[in-house]
Formats: sequence, C-alpha cells, structure tokens
Amino acid sequence: MLELIKRYRFPIITGVALVVALAFYSLNLRDRDHANAFERTVMDIFAPVHNVGERIGAAVGGVWSDYVDLVDVRRENKQLRQSVKLLNVRILEGRETAQENSRLRALLDLKGTLRTSSVAAAVIGEDSSPWFKTLVINRGAVDGLQEGMPVVAASGVVGQVVKVASGSARVLLLTDHASGIAAVVQRSRARGVVKGKGGGLCSLEFSLREEDVKVGDTLVTSGMGGIFPKGLVIGEVSMVKKGEYGIFQTIDVKPAVNMAKLEEVLVLMQNGHD
Repeated sequence: MLELIKRYRFPIITGVALVVALAFYSLNLRDRDHANAFERTVMDIFAPVHNVGERIGAAVGGVWSDYVDLVDVRRENKQLRQSVKLLNVRILEGRETAQENSRLRALLDLKGTLRTSSVAAAVIGEDSSPWFKTLVINRGAVDGLQEGMPVVAASGVVGQVVKVASGSARVLLLTDHASGIAAVVQRSRARGVVKGKGGGLCSLEFSLREEDVKVGDTLVTSGMGGIFPKGLVIGEVSMVKKGEYGIFQTIDVKPAVNMAKLEEVLVLMQNGHD
C-alpha cells in the first residue's frame, strides 16, 4: 500500500488539493457579492480550463453545423440536378414537338392545294436493299389505300403504293430502279420520264438532244398517265450531257424530297397506272 502511495503520490496530492480547494470555494460562495483572494485564485486557475472547454464546445458545434449544412447542400444539389435533367428532357421534347408541328403544317398546306382527297401517314419502316428502295407507312386497306396510289411529301413526290396490308402499306420510292414518273421541265416544258437510278438519285429519260434542259431546272409531274396530279415537284436537274451520237441526252435529277429523313407523307386517294 505504501509503495502504491509513493508511486502515485503526486496525482493523489494534486487530487486531494483540488477537492479541498473546491470544497473551500463552495463554502465561500455564500458571499456572492464579493470574491475573496482565494476565490479569485481558484477562478484564475480554472479559467484556462473553462476557456478550453468553451473553445472545444464551439468547435464541436461548428463542425456539427458545417456537417448539417453540407448535408443540406448535397440534398439541394441532388434536387437541382434532377430538376435540370427534367428541364432538359422537356426542352428536347418541346423542340421535337415544334419540328413535328412545322412538318405537319407544311403537309397540311400541301393538302389544301390538292384537288383530290388524301390521307396523312407516318413512316414506320424502310427497306434499302440493293434491289428495292421502299418505305413502310402506318396506313393500309382499312384507311382506303390501294396499290398504285401516289405518295407525296410537303417538298415533292415520294413514290407510289405497291403493297397494301390492313393497317400498313409499302411505298416504292421514285429513286428505285422500278419507278417511272412522267415529268416536264417547268421552265422549257421539255418532257421525259423520271426513272430511279439508285443512290438517292434519278434520271430524266427520253429527253431529245434538242430539248432545252439546263442544270438547276425544276422537274414537275406532267399529269400524263393519270396517277400523279399535274405540277407536283419531282426534283432539280443536277447534270446534263449531250453525246455526239444518239437522239437522247443524259440528264441526272436530284429529288426534291430527302428520302432518308422522311417522317410524314400524304397518300393521294386516286388510282391509276402510268
């Protein structure tokens, strides 16, 4: 026991002294108006401890406050990111709707200029095989479609209906090798037949060498054959070549309609054969 007291005599003495001092300090608290020398001494001794405690408390409180603020900021950032994503989606949807409305207005304007009834259809598929260039539309026999009906877009001729199912139909594009449409040069009234040649291009066949055809001329349907109404835009002459021999000239035509970007069409409710 004595060895233990000797070993820890300084902590024991210090503790006893603190206890005695605190007890004496408590007994002297009766006179609250004035602090004696002993009270002032005790206050001076424990003042740094109190200051350290206050600083630690303030630091802990500040860390907790910063943590709470950080959690709130993260939550707000997450909410803001979700809001931004939602707004971006709505902006894209709005742009798509605006573009669709613009296309449909142009198609409606064309519909108003036609003398024959028509049915609007959306492009739902395509076939770009080496042998055929066709599109699939979402209108069919239940809508009154028949084989041979002409198909147009706001910017010009698309092709003809070649196969009809109950709720869909296949359209042979004017750029297909099997397609042929009677045409006339709008400026000079030179005649010919626009044939598909693949690669998104056409040619004006059976145009005599002496016919006045120039690059940049617009080709329109002639109305002959009874399929396409007269005056629909087919395309623009992109190349004219007159050989030394033969009675015809070689003429390339760029279609007015970009078939690769076609989304809506009008099917003219008339039937016939070129």
